[in-house]
Amino acid sequence: MKEEHKSETTSDFKPVHIEFDEGVERISKALAKVGIELGSRILTSRDADVVKACNLLAVDDGLPKGFTKWQLPFYVKGGQFFITSAEPGAVVGEHSHTDDGVRFIISGAIQYDGIELSAGDWMFLPKGKRYSFRVGPLGASMCYCYCCCCARRDFSHREVINPPDYVRVRKSLK
Repeated sequence: MKEEHKSETTSDFKPVHIEFDEGVERISKALAKVGIELGSRILTSRDADVVKACNLLAVDDGLPKGFTKWQLPFYVKGGQFFITSAEPGAVVGEHSHTDDGVRFIISGAIQYDGIELSAGDWMFLPKGKRYSFRVGPLGASMCYCYCCCCARRDFSHREVINPPDYVRVRKSLK
């Protein structure tokens, strides 16, 4: 049985990795910068201060063409979460990760090893196993969780989420 998928492209992708603890520190600093204490309240993707933290946690470099990525402003024991938005036809070259991870397809689809993975599908990625994929014709949004942090230590200076169009004010935060 074939364990590894060979890339459809000639170039490999080299994801950025920092240690888990460094990723936790990155999250903590972003939360402090926007005035959130992790664990003090429920966080949602539509909270204005959470959106500010997500924008700080955007990943500005080291991504394949056509991809936008940001780290979510929380972590759980052993895992940090990221959201990726990908343009139609974008390709991630063959690569592996230093720790286990899981990728969930939220919308759209990706092509992996001759199959399509679409909304609701997922793939478990054991550390060290090489893989690549191509984004489907409608693009894709994905959530993934790794035991490491797939970002640099520094913060982003751009908005990947446009607050005026996205933010909602919850009753408990008025």
